[in-house]
Amino acid sequence: MRPTTAHHDNVFDFNALLHPGTVFAHPRDVVSNPALSLSEKRAILASWASDASAIASCPALRAPEGLKAPVHIDEILEALRNLDDDGPRHPPGGKPMRLRSCERRAAA
Repeated sequence: MRPTTAHHDNVFDFNALLHPGTVFAHPRDVVSNPALSLSEKRAILASWASDASAIASCPALRAPEGLKAPVHIDEILEALRNLDDDGPRHPPGGKPMRLRSCERRAAA
């Protein structure tokens, strides 16, 4: 009997989706994974950077569920910056400008 789908089509590991720490050992592994979209990479790294993953006795370290070793917050933030480097250099919308100055004019 022939399977209806190939093993690699439409099949993903729910545990990897819910607990990416079981799949990735370091933030650079998340950044370099070609199977993840940019938004998926951001979501994983943001969840690791959240205070919910912080170690109470050492808040600079993060230990998300499933991660084998704690990761320093600086490494996670560096990985997020690396994702930003891949984005557009000049995002749409341009530079924000004020319509009026915030300063009050001196009474004449």
